Amino acid sequence: MKRVVLALLLSLLGFGAATAPGAPPSATQPAAQTGGAANRASAPAMQLPPAQLPPAATPTAPGPGEVEALDPLPQPSSEAQDLYASARPDLLQIRMLLKNGRTQSTVGSGFLVGSSNLALTNYHVVSQMALDPDVYTAEYIDTDGNTGPVELMAVDVLHDLAVVRVNRNGSGFFKVPERPVRLRQGQRLYSLGNPLDLGFAISEGAYNGVLQRSFYNRLIFGGPINSGMSGGPSITASGTVAGINVARRLDGESVSFLVPVEYAQELLREVAAKPAPPRDFNPLIAQQLLVHQAGMVDRLLEEPLTLKGMGPYLVPVRDSGQVRCWGRSTVKSAAVYNVDAMSCVMQSAVYVSESQQTGAVAVTHQYIRSGNMEPLRFASLASSLFKVDNLGSAGDPRLTKPVCTEGFVHTRSLPLRAVTCVRGYRKFEGLYNFTLLTASTDATYASLQSRVDVSGVSYENGMRVTRAFLGAFGRSGRR
Repeated sequence: MKRVVLALLLSLLGFGAATAPGAPPSATQPAAQTGGAANRASAPAMQLPPAQLPPAATPTAPGPGEVEALDPLPQPSSEAQDLYASARPDLLQIRMLLKNGRTQSTVGSGFLVGSSNLALTNYHVVSQMALDPDVYTAEYIDTDGNTGPVELMAVDVLHDLAVVRVNRNGSGFFKVPERPVRLRQGQRLYSLGNPLDLGFAISEGAYNGVLQRSFYNRLIFGGPINSGMSGGPSITASGTVAGINVARRLDGESVSFLVPVEYAQELLREVAAKPAPPRDFNPLIAQQLLVHQAGMVDRLLEEPLTLKGMGPYLVPVRDSGQVRCWGRSTVKSAAVYNVDAMSCVMQSAVYVSESQQTGAVAVTHQYIRSGNMEPLRFASLASSLFKVDNLGSAGDPRLTKPVCTEGFVHTRSLPLRAVTCVRGYRKFEGLYNFTLLTASTDATYASLQSRVDVSGVSYENGMRVTRAFLGAFGRSGRR
């Protein structure tokens, strides 16, 4: 009977994979570069990396008959069946509920650690309760349908982890090792959770190394992790916890990610040292974000910015393991003016809430020129493309209104119009978003327009980044 139930659950997991959100048009271009024609180009808003998303959103329930209409999937391996049977008593689903009416908001997964009443999950599963405890509460449901309250004990926003306390103890199956688990490329791993709110399940896949383009280590799991499985464990064939389910690529086939288990162990040690949770998690989250931005800016500016040529201009970029650059051009199109564009975007950001990611950098340069427009008409075009008002909604409840300063500066070889705008975080004291907009003022038929966005930084580090980029612009001497 257990095998029949497990096979059904795995079939449901396959159904979830088939109905996941569609992939972007190109796997090799950021979303910022898949938009409209370049001749309608303007300095785009900051594009945070959208391809890796935490799969905790509340799934849509399947309609009647949808599950039965699927083709049958292969039977799960005997190892997966045995592991699921052993792990089942310690798996949890964690639900965020509105306090007013107890309506379900999001669902994720978790697991009891050892024989304790502590459970591990992702920060993004419980972020609503951490950020707005007056609005949200949480409960767990185990595999037998028992429910109970969830108490938030600790969060690690940077690694997307949280520890919660519940009113029951584990069986001792899930042991979080003291040291990092040594894994071999291709080694079999098994991820568990409650995909799409359809029932507890186990997903088979393989370890495929460490993600190199993330600011913090993530393990690559070659297997499906669907919405609702966030916070569930990923274990080896011997039952050792190797990582915690955290994200998946929307543009890939079964490319998922795990938080390495050593970060979970660190958070459990913090709970052991301070068993009483903070009354307010927002100052703690702000402190963790400040630590992140300090390391991010130091790494960003540890070497001089790279200068690349765009026509007669030199533009600063940072092309590294964490920041990748792409380019595009309209030079072959029949247009009255042409645009070469270059965008560099950090490949990871810190998840704060469903509507806010932070701790990232994005840079865009556009070289606009025309050989046949009247000077006054080209000046009007260049002015229209300089989007000083494209800073996001002034009514954004997360941020203060932008405060901007504008002036004309002269680097060693290039005169620029420069606008710097700063917005403060309402919940997190000491954190700001900086935007630097520049436009060259040295040519009649050409304009270099750039935008630098750095989010979630201290005021001092925001100014460091702004000064570093602003001072690096120049002319190459080419015509």
